[in-house]
Amino acid sequence: MDWKRLVQFALFGSGDLRQYAILLVRVSLGLFFAISGANKLFVAASKQTMYETLVEAKVPFPRLTAYFVSGVEFVGGSLLTVGFLSSPASAALLVDMLVAMLTTKLSAMPIRLSPLNWVDDFLYFPEALYVLFFIWLICSGPGKFSVDYRLAGKLLR
Repeated sequence: MDWKRLVQFALFGSGDLRQYAILLVRVSLGLFFAISGANKLFVAASKQTMYETLVEAKVPFPRLTAYFVSGVEFVGGSLLTVGFLSSPASAALLVDMLVAMLTTKLSAMPIRLSPLNWVDDFLYFPEALYVLFFIWLICSGPGKFSVDYRLAGKLLR
């Protein structure tokens, strides 16, 4: 066994695996948001739950907003899954998650937490993790296994 390579991998990771990590995160997030958005658009119970959540959060025009947010999740997630317009889709979903945190999650946090416990509770929200993944995808790009990569190769010839 090559100990030097093992130590290098443990400390620095592997650039050879980077594209597979990007693919895994991009497709997983894309599928999650595409399915979630589709359910909110096309399943009556999910559509009603989304509407009620927005009403409770006192979001203006809750019916229209429910369709808009659900559409952003469905379209953005679908685009992300195949890796087409990945950065704009990630940006739209990032904003969607920030608004979700501001309108529904932060108000549900206990008051008078110490700063450390506040950060702990905040980072426990799945939306916070999604935001971090979207920032990473915007910075890293969609990866080699994406429509964007293929198009960029053709456009830059």
